[in-house]
Amino acid sequence: MPDLATLSQTVCLIALAGLLIAAAWQDIRTLHIGNGLSIAVAAVFVGWAVIGLIAGSYTLEAAGLSIACGAGLFAVGVAAFAAGILGGGDVKLLAAVGLFAGPAGILDLLLVTALAGGVLGISVLAGAPIGPVSTPGEAVLRRRLPYGPAIAAGGLWVASGLAVG
Repeated sequence: MPDLATLSQTVCLIALAGLLIAAAWQDIRTLHIGNGLSIAVAAVFVGWAVIGLIAGSYTLEAAGLSIACGAGLFAVGVAAFAAGILGGGDVKLLAAVGLFAGPAGILDLLLVTALAGGVLGISVLAGAPIGPVSTPGEAVLRRRLPYGPAIAAGGLWVASGLAVG
């Protein structure tokens, strides 16, 4: 039977999954990811990390590196936001999920997110009704793409890896 720390961290990962699904759904419906969702993901990370530190399954070094990964993703995301590539909510959500990924999972997070984003983009180009309805006459290539579902896919991949061990 798993110990209390393992169960508590599993609850944190389930909370992360729920928040990611909520963020994806909100982005699909509104092209907006609320700050509260990204803050909640970061707060769940703090709980997950503290439980791991107390149990001895996580180190301060690992926590510092995870924070560095989140900060690095935020910095790159800010540049992408300035260039009009990502929305502000996407940047904040990706940085918060990067906390969980840490250095060991950052490439997986980015790869799965990019692949899911590519599938979303191709789907929109093929005419799939993803995101809010565009205004009449709006060109398909100018349509905004909700990237929250792609970030959620990457985050769920990371969470599943953490859950399995």
